[in-house]
Amino acid sequence: MKNANVAVSKFLSYILRHQPERIGLSLDPAGWTSVDALIECAARNGKRLTREQIVGIVEMSDKQRFSLSEDGNQIRANQGHSVNIDLGLAPVEPPEQLYHGTATRFLTSILKEGLQPKNRHHVHLSLDVETAIAVGQRHGSPAVLAISSRRMSAEGHLFYCSANGVWLTDAVPPRYLDVKTI
Repeated sequence: MKNANVAVSKFLSYILRHQPERIGLSLDPAGWTSVDALIECAARNGKRLTREQIVGIVEMSDKQRFSLSEDGNQIRANQGHSVNIDLGLAPVEPPEQLYHGTATRFLTSILKEGLQPKNRHHVHLSLDVETAIAVGQRHGSPAVLAISSRRMSAEGHLFYCSANGVWLTDAVPPRYLDVKTI
């Protein structure tokens, strides 16, 4: 993604996941908003966006952070919200193991308290170690935690898989965590 598109993608993430009211935008209960309203509200706040630019970011994003409605008139973030929305995800059976990337400096706390969503609605998990390493590197020296997700599920914990393949759960108690050597 070009630098200009990276900046727009970060802006979209911030607005659609955390602060829509910052530009006077409203999200429906499922997190959707009109692309036209997004463009208009952004423009009123000094941020020029075009429909083509937004569609390009949605289609070209390797992380698939956003979705467009079938008619292309609505947009939403796929997960990672701190605002109250319902993505309408149904619980699904997870694979045997999922992974979480973090920084080594957080391991002591996580192994004591488990994984908590903090300011988000869910804990984010990945299917593979490589993705978890990439996530952990964003926060410092990476560490990867293996989660006994199938066992968690069997013991009553719910899992969801977002539109972009990120696995979500409410929290991961310490007993389901194991530090993976990377």
